[in-house]
This record gives sequence, C-alpha cells and structure tokens, in this order.
Amino acid sequence: MLKDEGMQQLNIQFGPWEQLASAARPIREQVFILEQQISPEDEWDAEDENSLHFIVHDGMKAVATARLLKNNSIGRVAVLKAYRGQGIGKILMQAIIEQAKLEQREYLKLSSQMHAIPFYAALGFVVEGDEYLDCGIPHQDMYMALA
Repeated sequence: MLKDEGMQQLNIQFGPWEQLASAARPIREQVFILEQQISPEDEWDAEDENSLHFIVHDGMKAVATARLLKNNSIGRVAVLKAYRGQGIGKILMQAIIEQAKLEQREYLKLSSQMHAIPFYAALGFVVEGDEYLDCGIPHQDMYMALA
C-alpha cells in the first residue's frame, strides 16, 4: 500500500491476465486504441496470456497498467490521462523492476515511444539501437541490467 498526496491510496496489484484483464483492458483501450489510434488487432495479442500484469489502483479505480513478459520485456505501459504527471508511472515501473529482481531476472528491456525515453532513462534504462516505427509511432529499444 502506497500513499501519495492528492490521491486516495495507491496500491499495486500484479498477477495473470485472467485475474487482471478486467482492470487492464479499459486502461489500454483508452490510452492506446482511443488516444494513440493503435488498431485493436495490434493492441491485443497472445502475449497477454503469458505475461505478469501490473495494475495501479487509486482507491478502487484502476489508473495504470503494464505487463512483464517471460522474455524480460516490459510492455503496454499505460497511465490514464487524468493521472499522468503525478509519479504513478514511476511507481508502476519501480514495482516491475523490484518484481524482476525478486524473480532473479538478469535484465529488463522495453520499446519506448520517443517522448518517454527521458522517463525510462531516469529509472536506469539505457537506449539501445536505432529509432524505428511501431504501429506508426517512433520507438527506440531500451535496456536495464539487473544482475
């Protein structure tokens, strides 16, 4: 349980898709499909079933989500618009990093949209490789060694 000023009680839940889909799906629909115009076919994939999902709740409301794949990749990081700029994304990412360390993973990787690179860099991720388009949006790979 985490407390933050201006918000009720922030808490982070993690588990399998079948347990958290009802909380994660509306956030991802809002952020990726509606705001960023990513097609539903590109958003929903078989990786959801195999990933560990994280949800940040503000009181009873699910406000942020992400997933950690078996290949050490973090994906589908999304915070509802009204909750951005309040440190929720940082809290979410720190929870994923801690969980990965507990699982003794050697590294984490992610595909960052260009505007989010400073956010991930502040958490310790390093840019790797060249910029590329994913669903028409510029991205760059980032990496963090844990071991």
